Amino acid sequence: MRWIALLAFAFLVACDVAPTQTGPVEPSQVQSRTPQTPTTTQMRLFEQVVTQVEPEAERYCRARIDNGNCDFNIVIDDRKGQPANAFQTLDRNGRPIIAFTLALIADAQNDDELAFVLSHEAAHHIAGHIPRQQQNATAGAILLGGLASLAGAGASAVDAATNIGASVGARSYSKDFELEADAMGTVIAKRSGYDPVRGAAYFNRIPDPGDRFLGTHPPNAQRIETVRRVNSGI
Repeated sequence: MRWIALLAFAFLVACDVAPTQTGPVEPSQVQSRTPQTPTTTQMRLFEQVVTQVEPEAERYCRARIDNGNCDFNIVIDDRKGQPANAFQTLDRNGRPIIAFTLALIADAQNDDELAFVLSHEAAHHIAGHIPRQQQNATAGAILLGGLASLAGAGASAVDAATNIGASVGARSYSKDFELEADAMGTVIAKRSGYDPVRGAAYFNRIPDPGDRFLGTHPPNAQRIETVRRVNSGI
């Protein structure tokens, strides 16, 4: 596990968990830290969660991916001013990276929340969401760009249509991806010794995206219900 500042990657799948409020603050730390800076105790708790969840996530991954890269690299995105968020991406060699911003570590109210978010992000990789997202984006770009070209549009219009098609394609199944990661993450978190239902309570403290057309995330209530349903069947 390495603590590094993250570089930009072309594709990533994110939890998008910008909070409506900050997490609990230790009284002795109130004057010495900002709401987006975790305390030493919170950092230790995060390290403990990583120690427990990462091995289970790798075991779960190896059982489902033949010859795939299951060597998760858990990192901290320590760029200043980043909102509470976690995301999964790949390095140039295909190694899965899971990043937590400092604000998310500070905002989590307990280890179950940290464990569920980590398990959720690991599930994105295990389910192959980045390559599937790329395929959807490519298909959308080809379709809309091709239609514009057939309609006799100029080069700039074709380029614009291609970009729009890629964006729409990438978003087309994103809600399904999130629910799939919630379900799989529930299993990983529970096998790691944590309570995924308690962990998913984090959704109660973040803005609800609703059920917007081509939105990237499903309604919070649907996500919590998914976690409860899967957890009850384990």
